Amino acid sequence: MSEHGVQGPQVIRNACTAVLVHHALSEEQDTLLSSTGALCCRSGEKTGRSPKDKRTVLEEVSKNHVWWGKVNTELPEESYGIVRQRAIDFINLKKLVYITDAYAGWDPQHKSKVRVISTRAYHALFMKNLLIEPEQAELEDFKPDFVIYNAGAFPSDNNVEGVSSKTSVCINYKKMEMVILGTEYAGEMKKGVFTLMMYLMPLKNLLPLHSSCNVGPAGDVTLFFGLSGTGKTTLSADPLRRLIGDDEHVWTDKGVFNIEGGCYAKCKDLSREKEPEIYDAVTFGSVVENVVVNPASHVIDYSDCSITENTRCAYPLHHIPNVMIPAMVDRHPTNIILLTCDVFGVIPPVSKLNIEQAMYHFVSGYTSKVVGTEVGITEPTTTFSACFAEPFLAMHPMVYAKLLEKKLREHQTDIWLLNTGWINGYVGSAKGRRIPLKYTRAIVDAIHNGTLRNAKYQKMDVFDLMFPTEIEGVPAEVLNQKLGWGSDAYDQQVKELAVKFAENFKTYQDAANESILKGGPVNA
Repeated sequence: MSEHGVQGPQVIRNACTAVLVHHALSEEQDTLLSSTGALCCRSGEKTGRSPKDKRTVLEEVSKNHVWWGKVNTELPEESYGIVRQRAIDFINLKKLVYITDAYAGWDPQHKSKVRVISTRAYHALFMKNLLIEPEQAELEDFKPDFVIYNAGAFPSDNNVEGVSSKTSVCINYKKMEMVILGTEYAGEMKKGVFTLMMYLMPLKNLLPLHSSCNVGPAGDVTLFFGLSGTGKTTLSADPLRRLIGDDEHVWTDKGVFNIEGGCYAKCKDLSREKEPEIYDAVTFGSVVENVVVNPASHVIDYSDCSITENTRCAYPLHHIPNVMIPAMVDRHPTNIILLTCDVFGVIPPVSKLNIEQAMYHFVSGYTSKVVGTEVGITEPTTTFSACFAEPFLAMHPMVYAKLLEKKLREHQTDIWLLNTGWINGYVGSAKGRRIPLKYTRAIVDAIHNGTLRNAKYQKMDVFDLMFPTEIEGVPAEVLNQKLGWGSDAYDQQVKELAVKFAENFKTYQDAANESILKGGPVNA
């Protein structure tokens, strides 16, 4: 490890699951095995991502590709050198250092070799689960394309130019490295790899997507786009379909491949009744973060979110019984479902989009940030997240939008807008409630079995969204939000939301073509 500056007394490389579990239990506080054998860990003070502390190094290789601004805040190269050395110095002070060598991307033509250097066995097991394990022979001459230095247990120095707090998450495309200081939340590593792929793939004219993916018995492929907590993992885990992946994919000229080797599911209120595939995946080898565990029985209480609302479980794909491995498919998507969590409670539970609407809503990325997924999010908050992936975009949203538009036109994919948020009223109102999962599943089933292609549709005012008037198992007052509200307040809410859409899209208006602009609200 000398090429990375790592000279710790004991370096453990690519340990098996049992060894990493043993080390975590013996070396880390508040760590235990659940009654089902999963490793239960604490991530410390930070229990969600820290997007305000993310920095991208300003250098000549990537500076003309990166979308500079609030998402990609620049860090001078000199500052990066200081931050990097601080991380290495801390790593070298630890008696145990863990190396995880693995791949990002199942497609042999487009995979990246990733090396993770960490000081916690929990972090090593997490990335072992979420990346793709190489064969033993591949490890003998493994030369990484991208290196993560995870020194998250040690604070950053906010006296360094460009560093604003004790937390620092830095990515350097010239050196192909990432450095983490001041946060032990494992999701930072996962999303760092995703951000890397969001940078690399468009350079090859490939489309990286914040999406889940599954495939039906007839080979039909569905992509679910959405922010964390909007339903990607839940809806793609379907007993009638094979899972490709739950969060990160790339759409190529041949089909779709998963970037990851595992899943990272939210655990709040997890039950076998609602989500059997995910519930049963929480076994030996899985990593469960920040949950409350009964000290006597070691049973996880998924309803207790006293540590954080953002309780999580990371498990390898093979923990899901109907997964497809290798996690890739040589067919193009039949359906794309844009997941929005509408806290205004006016977007229909499902709408059929034309290409112009699909592009407008993809670039807008209207949804809400779900409680706990980021530091400081304590209640559902309306947000516009470009491409349903704004925190992870390396390039301007229009780069991804143009790639998507080209593919939609080439492959005549059906596009749907699915509201997994509020119905009958806005969040916090007397009548407003989150749409029950059973209705959302019935809608997705109707998309997959083809009944929605031939359904009768009605147009929503202002947004011009076409929604079906009838779906088996879903009440009419759920499908038609205006009926569910039963008051004139609905119309006012629609107008208020339309104004928010128009205000948000001003950011992209100059870069958008005329057809995309036609997909937005009318007279907003």
